[in-house]
Formats: sequence, C-alpha cells, structure tokens
Amino acid sequence: MNGNSTCVDSMIDKILDSYEEVGGINKNGNYTFPNRENVVEVLHDLQCLIFPGFKKAEDIDSDNLRYMTGQRVNRIIAMLTKEIQKAMIYEFSQQNENKMEQELRSALAEKTTLALIEEIPNLRRMINLDMMAMFNGDPAAKSSEEVIVSYPGLEAIMVYRLAHFLFINGVPVIPRIMTEYVHGKTGIDIHPGATIGESFFIDHGTGIVIGETTVIGKNVKIYQGVTLGALSVKKELQDKKRHPTIEDNVTIYANATILGGKTVIGEGCTIGGNTWVMQSVPPHTMVSQ
Repeated sequence: MNGNSTCVDSMIDKILDSYEEVGGINKNGNYTFPNRENVVEVLHDLQCLIFPGFKKAEDIDSDNLRYMTGQRVNRIIAMLTKEIQKAMIYEFSQQNENKMEQELRSALAEKTTLALIEEIPNLRRMINLDMMAMFNGDPAAKSSEEVIVSYPGLEAIMVYRLAHFLFINGVPVIPRIMTEYVHGKTGIDIHPGATIGESFFIDHGTGIVIGETTVIGKNVKIYQGVTLGALSVKKELQDKKRHPTIEDNVTIYANATILGGKTVIGEGCTIGGNTWVMQSVPPHTMVSQ
C-alpha cells in the first residue's frame, strides 16, 4: 500500500512540476484569467433577457416579470463586471502597465457592463429583425416562437451581437469565450469582431465561418458550410482587413468560399453553392461553378 502511495505522490509531483514548466494554470490572484464557466452563466442570463421564458424553464407573468428581470440584471452586473475586470487586468499586465493604469482600466469594467445592460432594448430590436428574417425566409418555419427555441442560426447571431458589443467596447477575451461557446453548440463560427447588419438570415448553419474583419450588410442570407475567410493567416496581418465585404441583399448558398480583405460582393448578388470567390463581384451578379 505504501509503495502505491509513494508512486502516486511521485505522479502528483510530476504534474505540479509541469504546471511550473509549461504553464496553463489559472491561479487566483491579481492576474487571474476570466473563468469560462462564469462567462457562460452570464451569457445564459443575457439570452434570457433577450427572450424571457424561451431559454430557461420559468413561470413568468405580468406580476413577477419586473422582479425576475431585476434579479437577472443585478446578477449579470455583479458577475460580468468581475470577469471583465479579470480580463482587463490580465491583458494589460502583459503590457507592463503600472498598477494605477491597471486599476483605471479595471474601473471601466462596471461602466462597460452597465452600457451593455442599457443596450439590451436595441439588441433585442436587432435580434428580433434577425428572427423575422429567418421566419419570413424559411417556408419550414411555422411560427416566430419555433425560430426562437429551435433555430441554431438565431442563437449564433444572438450571441454574436452580445459579444460584438463587448468587443467594440474594448473587452478582451470574454467576447471570444461567448462566441466559441455557441460555436461548439451550433457549429457556426462567427468572430465577435465581424460587422453584421440587420435582418441577417443563417439557414441551417452548420460549418459556417465568418472571420474577424468581415463586413456584412443588411438582409443577407447564407447557408451551411459558407466560409468568409482570409487569403493569408500570417500573424503580421492581424491588424489588416483580411476578410471580405458582403453588401446588402446578398444570398450565399451552401459551401461557398469567399476570401480576401479586398473582395467585395456587390449588392443583390447571388453566390452559388460550392463556388470559390477571391475577387470582387459587381452588384446584381449571379456566380456559379
């Protein structure tokens, strides 16, 4: 028995040694990295603010709606502020800022969280437009409620819009945690840095990839397997526009690939399935194999 115990202790020592040598441990302390589980919990609460009663089993009526909303908002403020503080302090600790500068940045966390809560009515308006685009554009959809509870495309765009708000307001890491979480659920990969206009319709959705510097206009419809990607993934291009621009009223069918930061798909175009596009397309053009 003692021999086995000694052997296990030796294994534990080697694991602990690897923590020191390789890293990859999120210790409590001044530079703690955001916690994924906490971010996902906040995300669930945010989704419930967008569509109360649809994302979680709740007994909601006119008498308790204000109370339940207030509880949820206060929970989001407390938890998200803490995680944004972690993200900001960690990120800027890597840039050798002094303690006062770090404290100033962490003080922005609560302000950013409150700004997100204030933005919820407008985000609900935009996400409702996305939902109506899916309902009106898909003959298989029997009701808007069906779209809300069962369409992966709507869940992906909802999370993207929440994450995008944090991204453009300078929050590190957390927007990526949010969009990668929903990527794992839906198979739809939208970088929170992408810019996407109103009434965005994702049909089916599995395998869609939308890169960080993609710009998408209004009333755009894309199908499963579409890639809006970069021609090059060299690290030195990280601050350049690497992904295409899709103008208003464009439809992109399944498994099309559109690459390049200078590539513009003009208004009203139709991009056929399984096509490969690396140069701009004039408005109102149909592209096929």
